[in-house]
Amino acid sequence: MREFGYRRATDVAGAVALLGADPDARFLGGGTNLVDLMKAGVERPARLVDIRGLPLDRIESTPEGGLRIGATVTNGDLAAHPEVRRRYPALAQAVLAGASGQLRNMATVGGNLLQRTRCGYFTDVTRPCNKRVPGSGCPAVAGEHHNHAILGASGHCVAVHPSDMAVALTAFDATVHFETADGAGELPLAGFYLPVGDTPHRETALPPGALITAITLPPAPVAVNSRYRKVRERASYAFAIGSVAAALEVRDGVVREARLALGAVASRPWRAVAAERVLTGAPAGPGTYAAAADAELAAARPLPHNTYKRDLVRNLVVAVLTQLAEEDRR
Repeated sequence: MREFGYRRATDVAGAVALLGADPDARFLGGGTNLVDLMKAGVERPARLVDIRGLPLDRIESTPEGGLRIGATVTNGDLAAHPEVRRRYPALAQAVLAGASGQLRNMATVGGNLLQRTRCGYFTDVTRPCNKRVPGSGCPAVAGEHHNHAILGASGHCVAVHPSDMAVALTAFDATVHFETADGAGELPLAGFYLPVGDTPHRETALPPGALITAITLPPAPVAVNSRYRKVRERASYAFAIGSVAAALEVRDGVVREARLALGAVASRPWRAVAAERVLTGAPAGPGTYAAAADAELAAARPLPHNTYKRDLVRNLVVAVLTQLAEEDRR
């Protein structure tokens, strides 16, 4: 590991200034991803700016009826918060599906959004990787890719985003708030992650040196009837091979509103817009749910060893929506 300096920020403006003064610096929250990458030699910051002491660790209701979640709120506290569990149960379930209890008690909400892919080629500095070294190639395309992208990928990168939490936040139209040396800004989560294209090393639309300060969720009555389901290769601590965050409102046998986002299928959490269009106004039932999944997955371009994901995600969508419709009738 490269030697690095350490500074503890005492306020948001000071944290942004410290990072701006050193282009090789990184913000340190829980460190559950960054420190691992430093050990592997993927990340080599000259300085860490510790932001855990900043006043960004609260979850509060907004005047509009949504929630504001501070960037240094731990994943454990987010999942346990009564208003998160009541208003956005899929979000609490998504957080609990990720990592172990010990990691959730360290990891922060802002850091979770910025975590890097777990693709083995990215984390192995002896191998080429366009995300790590632009222009070096993507060996996963012809190599090990059984858990890689089937949507939105390119020949330059087929890795998937690992966050469970971000999938649920995407379904509920979250907004990311940040601070820069030029002032505050915000980005809808739908535009926060950049398409892969030919620049997979550019992962988010955050301005250089920006510090995430909070995530806001707008009021969403449909989210009360929501669920997150994750499929993984073992029942314990493991990343998804497919996941679904969904919310559903059914009245008189018709889908009145639906929210759907997919995980572990693309380089970013995937909002299933085509599926939502099919669902809204259609009769509730497995046939409609399957048609919605098919509409979304029509754009899938799986690789030879991950074609299973298309059927897995289709079945997962049908199962989760069926369960939600049954629960909505109670």
